[in-house]
Amino acid sequence: MAGAVAIGGGAPITVQSMTNTDTADAAATIGQIRALVAAGCEIVRCTVPNGAAARALRTIRDACPIPLVADVHFDHRLAIQALENGVDKVRINPGNSGGADKVRELVACARAHGAPIRIGANAGSLEKDLYRKDGGATPAAMVESALSHTALLEAAGFYDTVISLKASTLMDTVEACECLARECDYPLHIGITEAGSGENGLIKSAAGLGILLREGLGDTLRVSLTGDPVQEVRAGLGLLRAMGIRKRGVELISCPTCGRTGFDLLPVVQRVEAALPKDGPYLKVAVMGCAVNGPGAARDADVGLAFAGGRGVLFTEGRILGNLPMEEAIEALIREARNLLEQKKKNGC
Repeated sequence: MAGAVAIGGGAPITVQSMTNTDTADAAATIGQIRALVAAGCEIVRCTVPNGAAARALRTIRDACPIPLVADVHFDHRLAIQALENGVDKVRINPGNSGGADKVRELVACARAHGAPIRIGANAGSLEKDLYRKDGGATPAAMVESALSHTALLEAAGFYDTVISLKASTLMDTVEACECLARECDYPLHIGITEAGSGENGLIKSAAGLGILLREGLGDTLRVSLTGDPVQEVRAGLGLLRAMGIRKRGVELISCPTCGRTGFDLLPVVQRVEAALPKDGPYLKVAVMGCAVNGPGAARDADVGLAFAGGRGVLFTEGRILGNLPMEEAIEALIREARNLLEQKKKNGC
């Protein structure tokens, strides 16, 4: 349990992100957390590089409505201070955590505060001896690193542990997570670290996380992207919805367009997307631009439009509601989608 949120044990997969503000600036960090929560973030992590950041966590914790995690490297005392200031979980790195005695001190504090610990083994900060032994940051070396530090926690009688194995190389991450899952049953935090920015980062993350999720691996995830962390949350939620794991929010499907479309479909799709809420009950909405796949896709959605010849056929739950001029059809689609969402809310969906 990270605060009130369960990780593993059959609990829903959670989406998390990490602030990129100066944690010592509590006001800026709280502002970013609020934006992340508004986007759907369920667990948030802040870096704790110094005492000022650790002290600020008390103010941040009091204003944070979701579990707050402290990300600590090099100095276990900062992790202890973070716990004493109310964080719900700490993340440490085997490659720089400082040895068994310091880990035991941290374990005692985590136990006293009822907080779990994430062992995060990254390819970029693997212990030097394991790097030399394996000739690089191999998946096997990452697994050995994580399990050796998990054994330190177990020796101290501590089992509230989450493990993550991350590399910038997609298949190394996948292989490491697969191997770890054969060795232990601890909850697994998944992500492709240093995935990059924009489209490249999204593609890399979706490919790697998609493989792991399809294999049933992963209890919480972060889509790591360079830039505004809000995009990480949107991408994570979108990935879970695309995988059929989470049924929340509006799923908008639209055709890729071709020469048969006959008009610019993109502005119509963007208009519908902007008019509908980002969160709430699940609703599948189709906006299709031609007569080939359009009618079938629109019919199979909760509400859909199939355009042809300047008009749109409106479907709701498989039934045709009308054949309308384009502008009327767009407005009718939005209105019908909103009505269905309201009905779902009233029914507790």
